[in-house]
Amino acid sequence: MSGAVVMPARRRVAWGKRAGLVIGGVIVGAVLLVAILAPWITPHDPFVQNLDNRLSVPFWMEGAKPGHLLGTDGLGRDYLSRLIYGARISMLIGLLTVVTSGLIGTTLGVLGGFFGGKVDDAVLFAITCRLAIPVVLVALAVVGLLGSSLTLVILVLGLLLWDRFAVVARSTTMQVRNLDYVSAAWAAGLSTPAILLKEILPNIASHLAVVATLEMALAILLEAALSFLGLGVPPPLPSWGLMIAEGKDYMFFSPWVIFIPGVALFILVFGINLLGDGLRDLLGAGDTR
Repeated sequence: MSGAVVMPARRRVAWGKRAGLVIGGVIVGAVLLVAILAPWITPHDPFVQNLDNRLSVPFWMEGAKPGHLLGTDGLGRDYLSRLIYGARISMLIGLLTVVTSGLIGTTLGVLGGFFGGKVDDAVLFAITCRLAIPVVLVALAVVGLLGSSLTLVILVLGLLLWDRFAVVARSTTMQVRNLDYVSAAWAAGLSTPAILLKEILPNIASHLAVVATLEMALAILLEAALSFLGLGVPPPLPSWGLMIAEGKDYMFFSPWVIFIPGVALFILVFGINLLGDGLRDLLGAGDTR
């Protein structure tokens, strides 16, 4: 009888831990699918202007036009089409930034944690220097000096967001480097690169996966902030941050031009954070054994 009571409770706990993973995965997967299929599912060209059709209201407001489900912006461009292409920009920046920063941070962290000594001192010095640099101010300065472009935004964010990867990779590598399976690999005659690639990295991957989701969300938010300030993705590319910036002049009379991309940005970042929490629980990021 007690078992019949305990098992449903355990299942509820297990479902509660995985609910975030499922919801986050659905949100991120849906946005990613929309981004990939953007050229085929957009009802209009997101760059074509029609000044005779400026600030057409979305479908839930009186006077909406059937051809523009989410209305149009201040230049008459279809808002749904720009929102869909904005998902492509956000996902591209998030993924490429995580790849860039992950490669830098993971390499430094694993080398410092595995070899220790002077190598670890150099890695710690690099991490300390990076933590002393204000990300937003440096990004604003670099983009302001060199000019805004999609490639530059990705490079700047990737070169500024590697510290968390390095810290996590270093600490987890120091935990696993003296475990039995690493000692067995040494005894079997494996080379140092082979041990790093086959024994260390697979056993710290769960930690790095959680960090990747956090950094992806942060990169998307930073890009939106830079674009809002006019120093991110250059127009006419439909970045969600740029859409918010372009709509701020109409916020009192047409608040939906800010509300729509703002809600889309919130949902995407929320979904990524849920996915990260779910991965942490599923992969057991708190256990390196």
